[in-house]
Amino acid sequence: MPVLTQPPTMGDVLKYEVNPNYTRETVPLLEGTAYPVGSVLGRITASGKYKLATSGGTDGAQTAGAVLLHAVDATPGDAVGVVLMRGPAIVSRAALAYDGTVDDATKITTKISQLAALGIIVRDTA
Repeated sequence: MPVLTQPPTMGDVLKYEVNPNYTRETVPLLEGTAYPVGSVLGRITASGKYKLATSGGTDGAQTAGAVLLHAVDATPGDAVGVVLMRGPAIVSRAALAYDGTVDDATKITTKISQLAALGIIVRDTA
């Protein structure tokens, strides 16, 4: 019997939000990446576009500022994504996706703290 698999969805990431009209925004995503659902994003100060929040750098994207709620393929060019921008909201720790530079527990904890400052709480949820 074949095994069916389903890619992650918004329901895997977002566990609670007070009001979608308040917590969500539509933002431009920087080209060159296929962003998975749950991507932790940072805003590039100069362009206003979002990309995966990095662990270093000085372009502004080193600060986590949003969580992507639907997968977006921006490899061919800039795209638009719906993000969780502010809380109160709860997201699942296991469903978050990070940039390759966010590669240890300390760096992940930093990103989680930056999201918490926005009212986006990361929890170990099912």
